[in-house]
Amino acid sequence: MEHITDTPTLKAPAERFTGNVYLNMIEAPAEPSRLAAGLVRFTPGARTNWHSHALGQVLYITDGVGLVGTRDGKAIRVSAGEIVKCPAGEEHWHGATDTNLMAHIALVVGDGTGDGTTWLEPVTDEQYSTALATTDD
Repeated sequence: MEHITDTPTLKAPAERFTGNVYLNMIEAPAEPSRLAAGLVRFTPGARTNWHSHALGQVLYITDGVGLVGTRDGKAIRVSAGEIVKCPAGEEHWHGATDTNLMAHIALVVGDGTGDGTTWLEPVTDEQYSTALATTDD
């Protein structure tokens, strides 16, 4: 058993996120386990870049209201207690709405060389605005 009493809050890297995003790592992938888990907090309007995961991702929304979007233009509005599963290889993004904070625990299983995430270009303001306008309240 390992009891961890505190993890530092880090500002997420600007080359992977738009806006102010903060991260507390829960678990980094390390053999023999390949689990990566982190608590990610998004300020209003903040979001990830487009990205995908070699083995998929699970998001557990802990607080606030957010969005998750995919390359086909689908976007869903999420709130505390909801779970989103992103399948392996699916290009997607997630973040807060323009008026609310959003926090989630992100879970991924690494591919043996890291957490298996492929980071892509930023979500444009137009893509973000379209997602806001097309999701149900």
